Formats: sequence, C-alpha cells, structure tokens
Amino acid sequence: MRVEIWSDIACPWCYVGKARFEKALAAFPHRDEVEVVHRSFELDPGRAKDDVQPVLAMLSKKYGMSEAQAQAGEDNLGAQAAAEGLDYRTRGRDHGNTFDLHRLLHLAKEQGRQDQLVQILYRANFAEERSLFSEGTDRVVELAVEAGLDEAAVRAVLADPTAYADEVRADEREAAELGANGVPFFVLDRKYGVSGAQPAEVFTQALSQAWGARSPLQLIDEGGAEACGPDGCAVPQN
Repeated sequence: MRVEIWSDIACPWCYVGKARFEKALAAFPHRDEVEVVHRSFELDPGRAKDDVQPVLAMLSKKYGMSEAQAQAGEDNLGAQAAAEGLDYRTRGRDHGNTFDLHRLLHLAKEQGRQDQLVQILYRANFAEERSLFSEGTDRVVELAVEAGLDEAAVRAVLADPTAYADEVRADEREAAELGANGVPFFVLDRKYGVSGAQPAEVFTQALSQAWGARSPLQLIDEGGAEACGPDGCAVPQN
C-alpha cells in the first residue's frame, strides 16, 4: 500500500502531523508493506528566494493579527508538538522560500533518503537555533549530507534552478487536482484522503480501512497458455 503525503517544510502542522501518522503506522500490523512518499506543496510559492523574515512578522501580516496573537499561536503549536515528543522553538524562528528544499527532496527520493531528509529539515526549521533559510547554501548542504545525500549531487541541484523543478510543480498541480488546498494532506492508495494533522487514531482507522479496501487481483485465464515458472518454461509438444 502506498501513502503519499503532501507537505511543506515551513508548515508546523505538517511537522506535527507526520509524527502522529508515524505513531499510527508504527502500530499498524502491515507497516512493512506500506510505502510512504513525500510530495511537494509550497505554502508561500510567491515568496522571493532571498525574502526571509521572522515567523511572528509573517503571521501578523498574513493573517492580520497582532504579534501577541501570533505568539500565542506559536505557544499552542509548541504544546501540540511537545505532546508528540517533538522539540519546537516558539520564539526566534524565521520563514522563507522552500522551493529549493522541495527540489532536494526529489533528489533524496531517487537516492532512497527522502524520509530522512524530510525529518532533518523539519528538525532544522522547527527545533534548532540555526536558521534553515538565512545561512545560505552551505547550511542546506550540511543538512542534506547528514541525511545521507552525496554532497556534490546536492550542490549541483542547488546550482541549477531547473533541476527537479518540473517534479515539484507536477506534485503541486496534482495536489490541486486532488482537491488539496492545505497541508498536510495524506492520500492512501489513491482511494482515501486525510486532511490535516489528525490524531493518531484517525490515521489508524484510515490505514485499516485502506488496507481492507484493496482490490484482490482478478485473474483472467482462458487455460492452456504457456508460461515460465520456478521449474522452468513449458516446452510445446507436437
């Protein structure tokens, strides 16, 4: 069974939602038969690459709230994250463009290191003092290498703005086609969708329902057709 997760590294509920989903997946009897794929979704696609600002200022401007209200929201998110065993800095974080991060996630997918990179980028953005956005390319390279990616390949992708750009845009178009206007958005076997950072119990129910709804293989066999098997291939007899 395949679970696709549309998310953004700048999305705090994606950070929390991933932890809740993984709690459900860890207890799922068929967890070893579940493939998880991370798909791209930018919350702020129009932001310039060099436009980095404090999270509180961004929230205040975007939602028309005071910085005190924005801080209260961050404090609530910190409590929600802590309940899932996650570190979350409620003060001093910044916000920036995530397009290059999504491009690297497609590179990581090719190298079988996508989930590792997602988790490291979330940790860097939400839990660490060093900025994910304002320290330049070397910071991102450092994190990608920690996830197991080849440094030269990472630098090549970051130096070429077209590398994996089409893949990111394709993910975003597909999200729109599926009706996802926010993240996290979980799609199970292209049959069930779960929107938002739901409680682990909801993910448990969704996993069980999707697993049970898998269609058994319908065999079409007119009989007598030659085939090869573990014991070799049938040899036609005259």
